[in-house]
Amino acid sequence: MTLTKTIMTTLAAGVAAQIIGGAAIAQDMTLKLGHLANESNPWHKASVKFGTELSRLTDGRIAVEVFPNESLGKEVDLINGMQLGTVDMTITGESLQNWAPMAALLAVPYAYKSIEHMDEVAGGDIGDQIKAQIVEKAQIRPIAHFARGPRNLTSNRAIPSPDDLNGLKMRVPNVPLFVDVWKALGANPGPMAFSEVFTSLQNGTIDSQENPLALIRSANFNEVQSHVNMTEHVRSWIYLTIAESTWQKLSAEDQNAVSQAAALAQAYERGLFEASIAADRAYLEGKGMTFVDVDGAAYAAKAKDAVLANVNDEIKPIVEGLFAQ
Repeated sequence: MTLTKTIMTTLAAGVAAQIIGGAAIAQDMTLKLGHLANESNPWHKASVKFGTELSRLTDGRIAVEVFPNESLGKEVDLINGMQLGTVDMTITGESLQNWAPMAALLAVPYAYKSIEHMDEVAGGDIGDQIKAQIVEKAQIRPIAHFARGPRNLTSNRAIPSPDDLNGLKMRVPNVPLFVDVWKALGANPGPMAFSEVFTSLQNGTIDSQENPLALIRSANFNEVQSHVNMTEHVRSWIYLTIAESTWQKLSAEDQNAVSQAAALAQAYERGLFEASIAADRAYLEGKGMTFVDVDGAAYAAKAKDAVLANVNDEIKPIVEGLFAQ
């Protein structure tokens, strides 16, 4: 072999090695997953579980880097980042209705009778319709759903029936649907920044508020409220999502691995969720709060017209069907 041929052969081998090496590097992927929860939240722990399982299922070829506490951006910023291709994954819910109107179904008051009913909807035909619209309109793909603690009404007296509200002054989030529903139930609701709620309860500006048990606990509302009325008026879920642009870069095999890892993370989160609900109730009862069973059917019946008046025409027939179940 001449010197020229030797050099050309060596160069060709080097180029081939670079191509092969490039292919190997291209197969390696780190997905950036940002979300709003803190490190102790089941959503964060489930996100870490998703990364662990995905790495296992892909023999380490795909890693997941999780960014809690909005450290990668706020929820809407993360959604925009996924659409632009700068973020791969996030946990998001009804905020997606800004793009996909059916996402409003994730948090409709009294639409879901139980967590089992909610799971049936999220995992069934209606859930498939919601996910398909999110993919189409928002370019984001839901791959798992996580439960959210149902919202309950706190007060300084038992309120087992909506007839017992009697104009109760209460704080609600600045969501027109929530305001109108509580007015229809007989309360006197008003929006207020969450940071002002504790002091307002303490000084009597308001008499009550509504939130999931975890937030009632973390905000120390047990210091200024004596009762938790188990209205469970909003049951909802939230999605673990991946950018559609990222999803389409994956091979069919890796898409399957992502789906498997997501299913495992969903089951893991549910176990954590159920444990946290029980722990939060035990904590609040230990701090002296009384838990009140309420007439949920009476609350739902009285709220129905206000709910239907506030949902858009696209989802109204679905909500009517959910109320009829």
